[in-house]
Amino acid sequence: MAQPTVQTIIDALIAPVGPLEQTVDTLKSGDPSMPVTGIVTTFMPTQRVLEEARDRKANLVIAHEGLFFAHHDEAGEARGGEVYRVKKQFLEESGIAVFRFHDYPHRYKPDAITEGLIRELEWGAYVCKHEPAASLLELPRATLREIVRYVKKKLDIPHVRYMGDPDMLLTRVGVLVGYRGGAATAVTLFEQEQVELMIYGEGPEWETPEYVRDALQQGRRRALIVLGHAESEEPGMKALAQNLAEQYPGLPVHHIRQQSLFHFD
Repeated sequence: MAQPTVQTIIDALIAPVGPLEQTVDTLKSGDPSMPVTGIVTTFMPTQRVLEEARDRKANLVIAHEGLFFAHHDEAGEARGGEVYRVKKQFLEESGIAVFRFHDYPHRYKPDAITEGLIRELEWGAYVCKHEPAASLLELPRATLREIVRYVKKKLDIPHVRYMGDPDMLLTRVGVLVGYRGGAATAVTLFEQEQVELMIYGEGPEWETPEYVRDALQQGRRRALIVLGHAESEEPGMKALAQNLAEQYPGLPVHHIRQQSLFHFD
């Protein structure tokens, strides 16, 4: 089997959706015709991740988020200053190709990033409905405390934020990754799908959390677990690495997990 090029792998990644006219998912650095010697998947293409990819002799990094501190490249380049310059120079000197894989996986059916989180939690058997921006599950009845502890253990994360009575028994769960915790999505699911517990990455704190606070005051069965943006989407990129390893068995494929962004005191 011929060694795949950067473009060959990009074409395979976008094939389930087809080319998008407007997307942030473009090749950010590197030569598309370059043969791939190894792949790294990651949530965020940080300086550390890029250096580790080089050390592992992987010349293609597939990242969910952007290189330069903003959703759109131009904004990050405009205000990144010396940090931007040094990172860009590293990429030019290393020859590493970086492809952003954000819009396409969220348009897979079902959403590949949400699927990765559900796979990591081993909840696939409990999915009863996939929405474009969420998945709905019927879990075996458990307390909020039990679910919080289970989620932390399965995702290997030290902290989550949650709302609700820890002893509340729950079964109907909504799962949303990334920045989907706003009221337009989360509160709508609470109301229209009889969701009892919402698990999401992040969202405006003045929207869904305030809805949950009022709902609890009214005696309603509502609970919320906030994982963090990276913590909710990292499993999707890990799952991508597993899929690529199966698709390209002769190619070294690694997933580099992010270090925790914040310290807790």
